[in-house]
Amino acid sequence: MPLRFKGSRDWKPDKSKDAAAAAPAQEEADGQALSGDLASDLATFKSCFDRLSDMVFREIRLAGPRKAALIYLDGMCDVGRIDTDILKALLQESTGQALKDAPVDAMLGRIDEQIVHAAQTTKDRLIGSIADHILGGKTALLLDGVKEALLIGTQKWESRSIDESPSEPVIRGPRDGFTENIRTNTSLIRRRLKDKNVKMEAMQTGRISKTQIVLVYVEGIADPKLVDEVKARIKRVDIDAVLESGYLEELIEDSPLTIFPQIMNTERPDRVAGLVLEGKVGILVDNTPFALVVPVTMFDLLEASEDYYQRFIPSTVTRWLRLWLAFSALVFPSLYIAITAFHQEMLPTSLLLSIAASREAVPFPAIVEAFLMELAFEGLREAGVRLPRPVGQAVSIVGALVIGQAAVQAGIVSATLVIVVSFTGIASFIFPAYSLGVAVRLLRFPLMIIAGTMGLYGILLALLALLIHLAGLRSFGVPYLSPVSPLRASELKDVLIRAPWWAMWWRPMETARMNPNRMKRGLRPRKPERKG
Repeated sequence: MPLRFKGSRDWKPDKSKDAAAAAPAQEEADGQALSGDLASDLATFKSCFDRLSDMVFREIRLAGPRKAALIYLDGMCDVGRIDTDILKALLQESTGQALKDAPVDAMLGRIDEQIVHAAQTTKDRLIGSIADHILGGKTALLLDGVKEALLIGTQKWESRSIDESPSEPVIRGPRDGFTENIRTNTSLIRRRLKDKNVKMEAMQTGRISKTQIVLVYVEGIADPKLVDEVKARIKRVDIDAVLESGYLEELIEDSPLTIFPQIMNTERPDRVAGLVLEGKVGILVDNTPFALVVPVTMFDLLEASEDYYQRFIPSTVTRWLRLWLAFSALVFPSLYIAITAFHQEMLPTSLLLSIAASREAVPFPAIVEAFLMELAFEGLREAGVRLPRPVGQAVSIVGALVIGQAAVQAGIVSATLVIVVSFTGIASFIFPAYSLGVAVRLLRFPLMIIAGTMGLYGILLALLALLIHLAGLRSFGVPYLSPVSPLRASELKDVLIRAPWWAMWWRPMETARMNPNRMKRGLRPRKPERKG
């Protein structure tokens, strides 16, 4: 029934008897079982699938007087397989001979075992369940006089081929990335972890979308309490549709109001496989290439999968550089504002005179010009992301150069600030996890306001408050700053540095306390002994 709008702000749905009776009637039909009368069952399904132009009802007559019907969704099924493996097989003369002496109750089973050529078949008698399978791409076979339907796995739809992850490129490492097909994604993980203890449990969420979800974990390493908690949180989700893993991420995280991500999202199957081996749980969501991993710490989000493929010394230096640049991306503009506005005595005289000369013609205070440049840079970054890739790159690079040079020549900002903003922009690109980079970029603006009003003392107080906030965060019960807070010195070899593989014996205790032993000790390479 149509909605009755009373005004632009005040409207209520139609509460007439017809509208109130529609939903219970549909639920009652979904809970019904097949009657065994083909005409009646087809009428029920046609009513259930009313106004679905892509739903196909194909009535056939088997050899003999027996009537049958196929129901499938065009575009979700392999029509070629339906023609050759189902229709052709059912209409052959040998099919009539095979079914001639079969009792009615055994007829569907004989078709399943001897006639239809399909790897996946199931039987069901509930109309609602059969309808869900049909909408998922299966073909339903109904026989007159039989109170069950044979559901045949004929799913096929267009999907993207496996390509390199565009959001997490690497110089050394696998080049495959997740796709929008959940079965392709599970196979990419299974290729890496060929063990029976690698469990993949299927779930479903979304009242309308009925989105498939697969939990990936290693039995014997992952804490069963963690697995149960992940399942419980997903089961609590009651929403009409989950179109992307971001829906699920916001609905199952611990602290929904913090700006920091508490769940990792990644397009890389090797990343998920590596974290699952540490006792974490991967969450694959159908129709998106972004998988979720829980629990995670802030240091997990600062690590790249390539850290474990390069040798440990370059990887360690890269991590130090990444930590320093991450801190610089947060505080560098604020330090410029605080020092130029309140603490000029901290600068060498020559540098102070140079900055003063560059700001002589600038009509704005340091905080205003910093805000103008930061907003312009963020606008260029967003434009570069939204525009087509070749155009976006040109806008980001050329736009930044042109606007920066023009702003300096016009006397709106100083040349020193352009250098500060440019360095900050470069530093903000080093985050392996895009969601953490966004959090740092947004925090930069309130920190700039504090620096413009309270100087360095305000920056120190703000950083202290931020540290307290981070220490109080949890990701599925795991401290966000683990293993630094609470301190676990043995695990720092994979945080502040990247120790060589032969020295990383233990898995993280927060997630793999059931089986912390990663490898056998004594694997350090040694020179061969000289003979003679």
